[in-house]
Amino acid sequence: MQWRRHSAGLIFSCVFVVSYFTNKFVLSVLKFTYPTLFQGWQTLIGAVLLLLSGKLGWVEMTRISRSAALSWLPASLLFVGNIYAGSRALSRIDIPFFFTLQNSSHVVSFIILKAVHREKVHRLKLVSVCLMLLAAINLPHYDPQFDYSGYLWAVGHLSCVGTYRVLQVHYKPANLSDLEQQCINYLFSVLLLSIAAHPTGDLTAALEFPSLQSYTFHCGCCASALLGFLLLLATIKLKTGLSLEHLRVWIFLSKVTAMCLSPLIFDMNINTLSLICVLLSHVAEALLVYSDRESQT
Repeated sequence: MQWRRHSAGLIFSCVFVVSYFTNKFVLSVLKFTYPTLFQGWQTLIGAVLLLLSGKLGWVEMTRISRSAALSWLPASLLFVGNIYAGSRALSRIDIPFFFTLQNSSHVVSFIILKAVHREKVHRLKLVSVCLMLLAAINLPHYDPQFDYSGYLWAVGHLSCVGTYRVLQVHYKPANLSDLEQQCINYLFSVLLLSIAAHPTGDLTAALEFPSLQSYTFHCGCCASALLGFLLLLATIKLKTGLSLEHLRVWIFLSKVTAMCLSPLIFDMNINTLSLICVLLSHVAEALLVYSDRESQT
């Protein structure tokens, strides 16, 4: 049983790293910076594969009622903001910096929970959240390739991620499983992003994309969509076999692995001070995982 849990964690970690690297390759190396199309394609394939898997009995999904779907739409809107802004940010920011900014989504969740639920705060959790915020605030000053637009999109991304996390934990409809939530997210994203493709100019700009007929581009887009779906399945599998704390540990290890390997795959420019911000943020994330574990024991 323990071996199976570790295997599920290793599979999750591998899919996580390869998925982020594939997305980064398409967005930054190939420079396909049209998120309504890129994310619309990913969510379309994700929706088709998820519905097909449910139909064939490979995953457990029940019929989603209209009332349940409508109650989850605010979270789906945040999901669209998450993937759209995240795509914009990832295309302009190196992976270690992206994760450092993404970590501060815990600050957003913390503020919402403190303001709305008046939750009692573990001292170690407060320290970790403050360190994450400190790292994120200082990172733009020390980033040798600072991109104002990229950081602005990252703020939108982390805001959506932090708010979505609160909704998923505290306002989740009892009659919706994680897969059913994601199915609604996928379908709503396809609808919204397809409508937005022309007004945003992505559709017309993509027609002039230099690598549109490239075999590498086609393979990258197909791989990114498939890996996104596999990451969803790996996450659900890990969730069912492990506690939430263990899941967070595997996510943390996967992010650290991606950051350590990314300089070997992509051209990056990191100086000492920006590296300190990255390390500080992820030490804080490790403290947060530990504090959540301590608060439940």
